[in-house]
Amino acid sequence: MQPLGGGWDELLAPLFADERYLKIREFLKREYATRTVYPDMYDLYNCFRMTPLDQVRCVILGQDPYHEPGQAHGLCFSVKPGVPLPPSLQNIFKEIQSDLNIQEPACGDLTKWAQSGVLLLNTTLTVRAHQANSHANCGWAWFTDAVIKLISEHTKNTVFILWGGNARSKAQLIDSHKHLILQCAHPSPLSVYRGFFGCKHFSQTNTYLIAHGKLPINWDLN
Repeated sequence: MQPLGGGWDELLAPLFADERYLKIREFLKREYATRTVYPDMYDLYNCFRMTPLDQVRCVILGQDPYHEPGQAHGLCFSVKPGVPLPPSLQNIFKEIQSDLNIQEPACGDLTKWAQSGVLLLNTTLTVRAHQANSHANCGWAWFTDAVIKLISEHTKNTVFILWGGNARSKAQLIDSHKHLILQCAHPSPLSVYRGFFGCKHFSQTNTYLIAHGKLPINWDLN
């Protein structure tokens, strides 16, 4: 694996050397060799490569990657340029417009967020084509739980945004005395009216960061 840079290699070295991670790697070798798997293996750790550890100011937790062609590229909720916006991402942009009066972008590539300090981490990092949650039991939960704990331990005054039951179950991994944890329903059309719309997580994030002497996140992708 190519080095991740940004302080991640040192932080995650014990995880990458762990027997449980080696089992995940063996599983992925078989899957990538025999199935169509997303994201591309070279995009697998993009969330770390794009957001150095010492720049992490906000963490958004997703569940697993999009499972249709051309969508997933290693950042949760994000799709590659030119790809139609998935419904959950459309709803995220609607909430940003309502919360911060930022015009909805036409492109769903969230790279600019990643580069401005938002770690876009899925709790499962891979998926088989057309089969949502198909890699949910391969060991990723152990790995990403450990990553969340490490971020909680090694950063200060970080905002953790947890949407939906899967993400909200991770709140116990985060030190709420050091960080702000924002939780609500998932932006999926199935649950968006159960508390996602109107959550104002984007303005709350920036209010907290400014209050703790940090730069706010530029949520505007236009």
